[in-house]
Amino acid sequence: MVTNTSGDRAVKEARFWRVEGDRVQCQLCPHSCRILPTRRGICGVRENRGGRLYSLNYGLASSMHVDPIEKKPLFHFYPGSNALSLGSVGCTFRCLHCQNYSISMALLNEYNLIELRPEDVPRRAIERGCQGIAFTYNEPTIWHEFNYDVCRLAKDRGLYTAYVTNGYIQEAPLRELAPYLDAMNIDVKGFTERFYREVCKASLQPVLETVRLAHSLNIHIELTYLIIPGKNDTEEEIRSFAQWCAELDPRVPVHFTRFHPDYLLTDVPPTPIDTMNMAKRVGKEEGLKFIYMGNVYIPHGEDTFCPKCGSLLVKRNGFSMTLQETREGHCPHCGEDLYMVQSKEQSEHMKEPMSR
Repeated sequence: MVTNTSGDRAVKEARFWRVEGDRVQCQLCPHSCRILPTRRGICGVRENRGGRLYSLNYGLASSMHVDPIEKKPLFHFYPGSNALSLGSVGCTFRCLHCQNYSISMALLNEYNLIELRPEDVPRRAIERGCQGIAFTYNEPTIWHEFNYDVCRLAKDRGLYTAYVTNGYIQEAPLRELAPYLDAMNIDVKGFTERFYREVCKASLQPVLETVRLAHSLNIHIELTYLIIPGKNDTEEEIRSFAQWCAELDPRVPVHFTRFHPDYLLTDVPPTPIDTMNMAKRVGKEEGLKFIYMGNVYIPHGEDTFCPKCGSLLVKRNGFSMTLQETREGHCPHCGEDLYMVQSKEQSEHMKEPMSR
């Protein structure tokens, strides 16, 4: 069903804002936009109407597909499962290299959007044989009101929930969502404020604060670092990132991902393989236990090995995988904690290799 984006159902009062004179200040993301009457914030979907802030995208989806959870990428979270994946339009960032710019940079009236009720999403997930729901494709933070309602219903139906996000969210909304959000893949897009300012039109520090908070709230997290030649690819910067990750929790999986030219960075070449190998070496030197290579074929680049005894535990080829026996997220050979979330049913069935 295609919706009229001016319809009442898609317009809902926002959850986090305050009045500042004739403006309203959005308190959902760290931009903290101060929005004049009839204007919208940076995300393009939150508007000042009569001195109150409204979300204009409630239940409006641009994309909805069944994806393997490994595509998010989440490698240590319900491995081998499928998630109903959906997104809307808009974003809090303006990344020069955005691969989903056709929806992240779009305005509401530029897309034919599917209209969904919160209860539709868990129902469709179950009908399609999915074990969970993932909010992805564009930035899920700006869909907060809808996602919050969906996630609460999903938990009642026994489904997991996940975000693929840039991590640009304030503390209060993340705390509100946390009891109903199981996993986040958070993009740490570079490790300098200059990179964030020039390439993403945002700031690094709030992202790092989100990572720390999500981890402290027992949300399963994995981190992605897209290595862009000439932008965030020096050994010094990658080492600083790896050191920070190790101090946070060396078990947290880190996905170093190869850049391919896109959007406004088509003049930048793909990441050299030598640079990808350097990032993996540096991550190991700094004590990271689970390092993966994305968007590139490097032997064993996406396989999971026990960091203690070296046993091969998960063999991956694209989005297909073979998961060897694990013991409730621990290595079956030495008992090492793999920082891996599995259902009871998965653990019981892992005594035989499973391929998908």
